[in-house]
Amino acid sequence: MTSETVTLTINGVKTSLNASSRMTLADALRDVARLTGTHVACEHGVCGACTVIIDGLAVRSCLMLAVQAAGSEVVTVEGLARKGELSALQAAFRKHHAVQCGFCTPGILTTMHALLEEEPGADEERIREVLSGNICRCTGYVQIVEAVMEARASYSRIGSPT
Repeated sequence: MTSETVTLTINGVKTSLNASSRMTLADALRDVARLTGTHVACEHGVCGACTVIIDGLAVRSCLMLAVQAAGSEVVTVEGLARKGELSALQAAFRKHHAVQCGFCTPGILTTMHALLEEEPGADEERIREVLSGNICRCTGYVQIVEAVMEARASYSRIGSPT
């Protein structure tokens, strides 16, 4: 299998990865870049655990090849915090105990971050609609919605709080 160097910006840092032509972006982030916050579960794009933000859009990294991300800006869950401080969204998740078992949390955080970047005034119905693309087997979406509702204020005031 051939491999090539893929250059992209991950969490604000220009990075070159050596990836095989068939390697998914999720595997490249986890296995090559060692950013293990991106989780892989269904590998069919259904569960949302592998969601990262590419050029401002929430994308299932298990469905995208690493070579397709060349030249893109990629934000993983690790990139939401700045200088060791949790983002407003992450802090709200902590406050509302919205983390649950934690496996799906990175994908939910990146999905909700992308939503609030695009729609900082998203109402509860919109948040639930977008959240429906992320499957959490812990079944407790109430606290997640509460956390996202609280974090909206930070996105509305200053744009991206991260």
